[in-house]
Amino acid sequence: MSDHLRTPQTRELIAFRLGAQEFCVDIMSVRDLRGWTPATSLPHAPNYVRGVINLRGSVLPIVDLAVRLGFPATEPTARHVIIVAQVGDKVLGLLVDAVSDILTVTDTDIQPTPDVASELARTFVNGVLAVQGRMLSVIGLDNILPEPTMREAA
Repeated sequence: MSDHLRTPQTRELIAFRLGAQEFCVDIMSVRDLRGWTPATSLPHAPNYVRGVINLRGSVLPIVDLAVRLGFPATEPTARHVIIVAQVGDKVLGLLVDAVSDILTVTDTDIQPTPDVASELARTFVNGVLAVQGRMLSVIGLDNILPEPTMREAA
């Protein structure tokens, strides 16, 4: 079927802040929103892994999304939020400053990541969304945790 005959897919994104920037992820990957809970550190974990928390009897790794995206580390307070997300067959917590919105968009609303973005930025950012005078980066969660085989090979 040609592109002009397809109706644009509508999807919901959950918007959140990291510092002064806004990002969003597909709401279908979000399982829960929780307040900040101090995490237990893991030895030799990557610098963006805050540690683990107990989530209803399961061990949940907490990723400081700011660090993972190349920003300064988050100093979490009671106001910070953990977005519990399903990434492939794993569930993990994403530490963010605040959840701001739920947006309903179509695929045509999302612009491609600019060519000026670094390769690393394009690893995480699937596109850019301009909505209500704001610019949000659409984050793909697939690459938030590296593949274990990639780590072992390095």
